[in-house]
Amino acid sequence: MATDLVPLPEISRLSPRCIRILGGNPGKFALQGTNTYLLGTGAQRLLIDTGEGKPSWIAAIKKTLEEEHATISSAIITHWHHDHLGGIGQLLETWPGTKIYKSQKREGPGQLDIVDGQKFEVEGATLTTYHTPGHTVDHMVLILSEEDAMFTGDNVLGQGTAVFEDLGTYLDSLSNMKHLFKGRAYPGHGPVIDDGPGKIAEYIQHRQQREEQVIQTLREENTGSETEDKISWTPMELVRVIYRDIRESLYPAAANGVLQILQKLQKEGKVVLHGDRWRLSDRSAL
Repeated sequence: MATDLVPLPEISRLSPRCIRILGGNPGKFALQGTNTYLLGTGAQRLLIDTGEGKPSWIAAIKKTLEEEHATISSAIITHWHHDHLGGIGQLLETWPGTKIYKSQKREGPGQLDIVDGQKFEVEGATLTTYHTPGHTVDHMVLILSEEDAMFTGDNVLGQGTAVFEDLGTYLDSLSNMKHLFKGRAYPGHGPVIDDGPGKIAEYIQHRQQREEQVIQTLREENTGSETEDKISWTPMELVRVIYRDIRESLYPAAANGVLQILQKLQKEGKVVLHGDRWRLSDRSAL
């Protein structure tokens, strides 16, 4: 999540072959809105993601394609969240022949599965897909070979940090992503990241720092506990120590992240859960 958002125009040409069109859905988690991308230089273009189906988005897509004298041949969906696939219906109403590709596809008109390493090509743009679960189980990133760039979906954002379903899986995916390219990152939300691998390294380091903060706090006596057990903590008690400098309205989201860290540490045998309270499995070893 990010608070001070960089203003982004609705339509931006980011490179000779890449145009970003915002989904028209700004918000706390969508930031400036979902980024959707038109790729290619010829009459046929590839589309990455479809926003959540706002009228302004499909109008901007139409306007851009008219100016480009182009149409969409295929749309590739990075993951199942509504703010990335909600515009599929509008897309098919406007261009009925468009092929929709998604990992672990759901039943729907025109939807086709994506396999790891699959290639998509139009004039001026070649994409290769990679399965990178973590934010969601079906999450895909795409490498644009002409720019050695990556479309990172929601695993890496242009501002702030990402949420995830499983921290261990997410960190594995980040490690894999870092070695797939050397150039820009085009995120699912927020501005372009000039040093994509560098930003991914920052994400990994940030998560490692948060994990160490959780372990360090678990070592300490829990003076804020309302129980007699002062060596165990609830996720929210940990949040109130680790995230004491952020707004309380963000605590529930932070607690989910802390819970993910605790579950990862539990799998590694470093913490144990008693009821709703967590403690180190061996305080002397850690």
